[in-house]
Amino acid sequence: MPELPEVETTKAGLYPHIVGQRIDDVIIRQSSLRLPIPPDLKSIAQGEVIIDVTRRSKYLIIKLQTHALIIHLGMSGHLRIDTPESPIRKHDHIELHLSNQLILRYNDPRRFGLWQHTSENPLQHRLLKHLGPEPLTSDFHGDYLFSKLQGKKKAIKSLIMDNYIVVGVGNIYASESLFLSGIHPATASGLIKKKTCNKLCTSIKEILHQAIESGGTTLKDFYGADGKPGYFALSLNVYGRQGLPCLKCNTTIQASIIGGRRSAYCPSCQV
Repeated sequence: MPELPEVETTKAGLYPHIVGQRIDDVIIRQSSLRLPIPPDLKSIAQGEVIIDVTRRSKYLIIKLQTHALIIHLGMSGHLRIDTPESPIRKHDHIELHLSNQLILRYNDPRRFGLWQHTSENPLQHRLLKHLGPEPLTSDFHGDYLFSKLQGKKKAIKSLIMDNYIVVGVGNIYASESLFLSGIHPATASGLIKKKTCNKLCTSIKEILHQAIESGGTTLKDFYGADGKPGYFALSLNVYGRQGLPCLKCNTTIQASIIGGRRSAYCPSCQV
């Protein structure tokens, strides 16, 4: 699933191609996604000028003159910029034809993404308004995280993946941040000290920054708006490395199921 760095990479790739452009046509080939595409999406978007593209958690927000499009890439979706000569691909469900003669295409094999719209502040939309702070902002810090851990028996890996606590820290980046912090992923959240919370927040920010700079993590489905894969997978320490030696201490990487997700860790470096 595209996580925060992949969505941020997509946003950055789209920005210079779509902002300031008028949407001349909207083509919807498949309206059955995770949520049905609103039947008035074409009439709402057609003729509007795109004035900005932003991100909240794993959602992209394309701001128009009078509305905003809220897009989630789901499990396997991606957005790409094409020319009119570019062939339509299987699972290309939505197209925005722009005034600069480029086409924004949404491809989603599993159809678990979504496209919604609102005429109000998109951050107050029901999908977004209850989300926790962005991890790369000053709102996410050790004191905040420590306050959320108090009395919690939930595994720390599950807690930092909870979008009501902090957004955008998916399985890959939670695993890598916990490794960098030396924290076993199954540790009960309430047992973690304030000093360790400071370290974990710093590690989350560091890992996410590194992933964004690398263009995200390509495992199976993610490609940026330019069609190129991300390269952070080349820097992974534990995720997907079960049975291989730890790059730091040479101990064999192990994995267990935590909160329904496979969680890789080093039994020597993470205690």
